[in-house]
Amino acid sequence: MKAALNHHSRRGFIALGAAFGLQAASAVAQTPAALTPLRVASAADEDILGTVWAMQHGIFQKYGLDVDLRPSNSGAAVAAAVVGGSIDIGKSSLFSLIAAHAKGIPIVLIAAAGVYSSKFPAVGILVKTGSPIRTAKDLTGKSIAVQALDDQFAVSVKAWVDQHGGDSSTLKFIEFPSSAAAQAVVEGRVDAASFTNPNLSEALATGKVTSIGHPFDAIGSYFIQAGYFTTSTYFAANRPAMDKFARAINEASAYIDSHQAQTAETLSTFTKIPLDVITHMARTGLNAKLDPRNLQPLVDAAFKYKAIPANFNAKDMIAG
Repeated sequence: MKAALNHHSRRGFIALGAAFGLQAASAVAQTPAALTPLRVASAADEDILGTVWAMQHGIFQKYGLDVDLRPSNSGAAVAAAVVGGSIDIGKSSLFSLIAAHAKGIPIVLIAAAGVYSSKFPAVGILVKTGSPIRTAKDLTGKSIAVQALDDQFAVSVKAWVDQHGGDSSTLKFIEFPSSAAAQAVVEGRVDAASFTNPNLSEALATGKVTSIGHPFDAIGSYFIQAGYFTTSTYFAANRPAMDKFARAINEASAYIDSHQAQTAETLSTFTKIPLDVITHMARTGLNAKLDPRNLQPLVDAAFKYKAIPANFNAKDMIAG
């Protein structure tokens, strides 16, 4: 799920991953009992902050785990690595995992990584400041930048336009990385763009673009938008370690959600987004129960807008 960060952010992610890897190795050397090694991969986005925090503050070690965090270019690459066995656990947008499940790829969710709440909307539809586009109807026939065609941003924009009196069948979607989408709007290469924080808040802070709506609200008021996953075979063979990983992630994520001021600097360092922007933006929630009711809204939307060929019970995606 979430938007990929820019080149500088990715370098920062690699550096942090390497640094935390050294910390984890040091902890192993100092701990009498051997820790269970786990290879975790993710694109560089806010949803992975739970893993970064757990590594940085020894939470994984407390649960007997030695986590090696490896950056990847996309959720698709992460999924391929997990299925191929070179990575034990991946983190990706829920939408990518829904698409994989629909294709029969044997992956299962083990913990939430990112949560959308309409109380703290972290996703927007941006247009150039001063643009005549102000409503869903105004988007008729317009071009919209999204990370990937038929991704959760494209589907949510379609749903939002339809719910607010527009016609989603007229929309033209164009792929742009979120780091470049706002500039594409400013330069007139697209009419609008949809992406998430922290890039969203950074773009809005320039004053060059403005938000006309929160498309994820059209999916639901609360749902899991990203998750940690593995293959069903690996989960069955390594369930104790998987359960420990889920508990560690839930502990770290719950702390981050309830201590946003204290974790803002870490997120700023991690993403290279200015601390002032981080402090004033709507932060993505990280912690949620893997309840099918927290997954089904996005599954239903994916089917409604033909991103998957058939609907299914979200319970089928959850490990165990």
